[in-house]
Amino acid sequence: MDLASKTGKHLQLKETFDRLTKNITYSQFRQMRLKYIILQVLKYRLARKCYYAFLVMAAWDESGSKYMLQFYEQVHTYEMRIIKAKDNYAGNYRCEVNYKDKFDSCSFDLEVKEVPEISPSIDIRSAFKRREVKQEETVPEEDVWEILKNAPPQEFERIAFEYGITDLRGMLKRLKRMKREEKKSEAFAKKLESAYQTDKGGKIKFVVELADPTVELKWYKNGQEIRPTPKYVFEHKGNQRILVINNCTMADDAAYQVMAGDEKCSTELFVKELPVTITKELEAVKTTVNERIELECEVSEEGANVKWFKNGVEIPREIRSRFRFKSDGMKHTLVIEDAMKEDTAVYSAMTTGGKSEAHVQVDLKPLKVLQDLTNQTVRLGQPLVLHCEINPANIPGRWYKNAQLIQGTDRVKITHRGRSHKLEIENAVVDDMGDYTFVPEGYSISLNGKVHVIDPPKIHLDSLNYPENTVTVTAGNKLRLEIPVTGQPAPKVVWMKGERVILDTGSRVRAESFPDHSTFTIDVAEREDTGMYKIVLHNEAGEDSAQIKIKVVGYFIERKKKQSSRWMRLNFDVCKEMAFEPKKMIEGVPYEVRVFAVNAIGISKPSEPSKAFVPLAVTSEPSMLVVDEVTDSTVTMKWRPPEHIGAAGLDGYVIEYCFEGKDEWIVSNQELIEKTKYTIPGLPSGEKIFVRVKAINAAGASAPRMHPHPILVKEVVERPKIRIPRHLHQTYIRRVGEVVNLVVPFQGKPRPKVSWMTNGQPLDPTQVNIRNSETDSILFIRKADRKHSGKYELTVKVENYEDKATIDIQVVDRPGPPEAVKIKDIWGENVALEWTPPKDNGNAEISGYTIQKADKKTMEWFTIIEHYHRKSITVSELVIGNEYFFRVFSENMCGLSEEARVTKDSAMIVKEGSNYKNPDYQEYDFTEPPKFTHPLVTTIAVAGYNATLNCSVRANPKPKVIWMKNKMVIENDPRYRMFSNQGVCTLEIRKPCPFDGGTYSCKAINDLGEAQVDCKLEVKGGVTFYELLHKGVPLNLINNFLNENKGCEPQKE
Repeated sequence: MDLASKTGKHLQLKETFDRLTKNITYSQFRQMRLKYIILQVLKYRLARKCYYAFLVMAAWDESGSKYMLQFYEQVHTYEMRIIKAKDNYAGNYRCEVNYKDKFDSCSFDLEVKEVPEISPSIDIRSAFKRREVKQEETVPEEDVWEILKNAPPQEFERIAFEYGITDLRGMLKRLKRMKREEKKSEAFAKKLESAYQTDKGGKIKFVVELADPTVELKWYKNGQEIRPTPKYVFEHKGNQRILVINNCTMADDAAYQVMAGDEKCSTELFVKELPVTITKELEAVKTTVNERIELECEVSEEGANVKWFKNGVEIPREIRSRFRFKSDGMKHTLVIEDAMKEDTAVYSAMTTGGKSEAHVQVDLKPLKVLQDLTNQTVRLGQPLVLHCEINPANIPGRWYKNAQLIQGTDRVKITHRGRSHKLEIENAVVDDMGDYTFVPEGYSISLNGKVHVIDPPKIHLDSLNYPENTVTVTAGNKLRLEIPVTGQPAPKVVWMKGERVILDTGSRVRAESFPDHSTFTIDVAEREDTGMYKIVLHNEAGEDSAQIKIKVVGYFIERKKKQSSRWMRLNFDVCKEMAFEPKKMIEGVPYEVRVFAVNAIGISKPSEPSKAFVPLAVTSEPSMLVVDEVTDSTVTMKWRPPEHIGAAGLDGYVIEYCFEGKDEWIVSNQELIEKTKYTIPGLPSGEKIFVRVKAINAAGASAPRMHPHPILVKEVVERPKIRIPRHLHQTYIRRVGEVVNLVVPFQGKPRPKVSWMTNGQPLDPTQVNIRNSETDSILFIRKADRKHSGKYELTVKVENYEDKATIDIQVVDRPGPPEAVKIKDIWGENVALEWTPPKDNGNAEISGYTIQKADKKTMEWFTIIEHYHRKSITVSELVIGNEYFFRVFSENMCGLSEEARVTKDSAMIVKEGSNYKNPDYQEYDFTEPPKFTHPLVTTIAVAGYNATLNCSVRANPKPKVIWMKNKMVIENDPRYRMFSNQGVCTLEIRKPCPFDGGTYSCKAINDLGEAQVDCKLEVKGGVTFYELLHKGVPLNLINNFLNENKGCEPQKE
C-alpha cells in the first residue's frame, strides 16, 4: 500500500538534502567509512530513505606517511514521521528509490509498545551533520482532512507543503468522494484493516468481529469465494471470525473481501518476496580466442532469476547467440563458445539481493608464418595461384592488391582451409599484375608478393581490311597506316623497307610506336614509295613480324560550286571504276566536276570541267495510308506527309484509284491538294477499289503509297455501343443546388437515335436539358433538387440494334433534427439521454450526431461530443447544483441539420448524492463472417494502361483476402499488386494486354466462413488493334469483330 496517499494528521513525509566537504587522512577515512556504514543501517531503520554519494578528490599530499583526502558527502533524506503511534501501525515497511534505470529498496519492521513516559524525540540527521542534538518542537494534533475541507482552493498547495503532503491530487479526489455522514456498520463490530503484509512462505490471519453472530459470513479473494482447504482455514472465537492463510505465495498477493449479509468490508494482502543473494562470487578469466569460457556463480535460492550483464548492458537471451545460459539448482553458468577478442569485458550476475562481477580477458594466439607469399611471373590467360600458410589454423584474413581489398568473384576465388590460404585466378589478365598482400584478421603482420603478367607480341593486320595486305594510295595524297599490336610488356616496334630501317624522326616517311598500336605515315605519296614494307615486334616473351605492300595508283575526282574557284577532292581512296557518284551536295546549287588519272609514275592533268548541273530529288513516299470513312458512293482516305521532303519542297498530293481486276489507275483530283485527307466521290456502290497516293514537287512525283487491301464501297451498319465513363459506374452524388452535367459518349453508324428515361417515365424538358450529337449525349440540370434523384436510362438505337445504360443519380441535402430527445435518468453528476433518428435523413445515410448542453441560467450552448454514432449517451462531470438543457443535431455527408431537437425538461443535478447501481449489460458479440458490402464491377480496360479492380468487405476477425483469375490463385506475379486497407480490397494490373482479360474473383476467409465476388475484365486496343488499323480495316469492322469475339484478340503475325 502506497503511504503517500495516507499522509495527514498522524503521518507526515519530508525530504531534505545536504552536502558536506571534509579533509581527512586515509586512516580517518577508513574509520569514518565504517562509521557511516553503521549510521546508514541505523538511518534505514528509522527513516523512510537515506541516499548517499561519496566522491574522493586530490588523493595525494606527501605530508609524512599519510595521505590527505578531500571527502564530499551528498545526503538525500526521505523521512517518515509518525506523530502519534497506534497499535495498528505495527508491521513491515518498505522504501523504494528509482533513478533513471536504477532501483533500490529497503525494509524494516515497526513494533509499537506502550511506555510509561515519552522521551524527547531526537533528529537522527544531526548525527550525520555532527551537530548538537536538539529537541524537536511538539507537533500539534491537527486533522489535515478537516483543514482541507474548510480551506479555500488557493490554500491547498500551502497546506500540502506545510504538512508534507506528496499526493495532493489523490487526496483531493478522495476528499471529493467522501460521504458527509458515515453510517455505522450494522453487521460488523470490528472490520478488517485496510492492508496486511507478510513474507513469502509465512502465515497471515484476517480477523473480523460480528455484531450478530448468526449472520452468514463468506470470504472472497479477487471476487472468487474461498472454500476451506488445508491452505485456507476458517476459525470461530465468540463473535470473531478468522481466516488463516498458511504458506503464503505470490499468488496470495490480492484483494480480499468478507460478506456478512448484504454488507461487506475489504482489505489488501501484500506478500513480500525475500531478496536472493549471491553465495559464490564470479571468478576472473584469462584465455585466448576460439576457446570456451564459463562464468559460474551460486545463489541462495533454487529457481531464482539471474540476469547477466556485459559492461553494464544486459545480455539478451536469443536463440542463435554465442552466449548460452545454464541453471542447475542454485548454480548459474554463462557459457561463451568460440571466444573472440571483442568478448573482453566486465561480466556481472545480478539478483534481487546482490551482484557479482568478474573481468574476462581474451587475447590473440601468437601467429607463426609457415609459408610466405612468393613473387610470380605468369603468361597472359594462364591460371594464377597465390598460397600461404599460417598457424594457428582457422584464422581468417583479407587479400589486397595494390592496397585495394579483393572480393571473391566467379573468376577470382578465395579459399581458406585450416592453415592454408589461397587466392586463385583462372585466366590471368594484364590488370592482375601488381603487389598482393595477405593480412590475418586481428594481427598487425602482413605477407607480401608481386605478380608479373607477360604476353608474346602479336600484329593484328585483319582490322585493316586490305586484300592480300596490299595498300593502294593515290599519288600526292597522304598515307597513314595504324597497325594494332598487343604484348606485355609493351613490345619494341621496328619498320623496315628492304634493309633500311624507318625511323620516327623522318620528315616525309616516318614510323611511330605506342603501347597498343604503331603508325606508318607518308605525307605526300610518290612513285618511289611503292614496294614491300616489314614490321617487326619484340619483347621478353617473344617476337612477331608481318609484311605490307604499298602501291601508288588510281583516279580521284574533284568538284566545286559554279561560282567558286575552290576545288574539293571527293575520294581519298583510289577509284578504279569509270563511274563515281558524288554525294553530300546542296540541292538547288549548281556544281562542276573534273577527274585526275594516277598511276605509278604520277598524276595526270585534270580533265575539262563538266557541264554545270543542279542536284534535285523527289520526296519519299507518303506514310500511314488508312481508310477513314466509307459510304455507299464515297471513300475517305487519310495519310501522313513523307518522312524526307528535300530542298525541292512539297507542292501537293495526287490520289489515284483502280477497280479490282483492272490495271487502269484513275486520277481522282485534277488539281494538287495540300491536305492529308481526301474523299473520293462518285464511286459505284458494291465495287472494290485500290487507292494510292503520290507526293509531288519540282523534281517530279514520288513513289506511290498504296493501300494494301481492296476497299468495298458500301456503308456498313455499326452496332450502337454506349461508353459509360468510369466515375458513372457508381452512384453519382450531388448536393442540392449544384449543377449536374453528365457527358456519355457512344458510337454507331448511321447516326444513332438517343432517348432518356427516368424511373420508367420520359424526362421533363422543363427540369432536365438533353443535348445530343453524333458521338455523345449530355444530360444537364442547372440546379439539382432532391426530386431529381433516381435511375436514368439511356437508349441508343441504330435500325434494329440498340444499347442501354443506366445511371444512378442521388441528390442529397442536410438532414432534419432528431426525434424525441428525452432525459432517461439522472444520478450523481450524470444524465442519460436518448433520442430517435430524424424523419428526414436528407436522402443520405445519417453518419452521426452532435450533442450540446446549456446551463439554464445562461443558456449558452457548449458542445459535449461530435460525430457520435449511437442514439443514446450518458453525459458526465456535470456541476452539482446546476440545471441543464440538452439538444442534439443530426449529421450526414452534407453536414449538420439546420435545427436541433431540445429536451422538453431540464436536468437538475442535486447536491444530495444518490446511490446508483450500474445495470448489468450483456457483452455484444461483434464477430461476423465475411460479407462484401461493395461487389466487383465488370470493367473494360485499354491495353498498356494500368487497370484496377475494387471491392469492400466487412468481417471480424480480420479475413484473409485471396485474388483469383479464372479460378486460379494469383501469387508472386510482378504484374499484379494487391492492397487491403480498412476493408477496401484493390487489385492493380500493370499495363494489361488482351490476354489479361477474363473472370477475376476476390475471396475473403475467416474462422466464421467465407465469401466471394466475381467480375469480368475486358482489355481492348494495344498492338493487335493498331495492326488492324494499319492494314486499313475500317473502325466499324474492327469493333464488330471485337464484339463477336469477346475475350479473344487476333493473334499477332
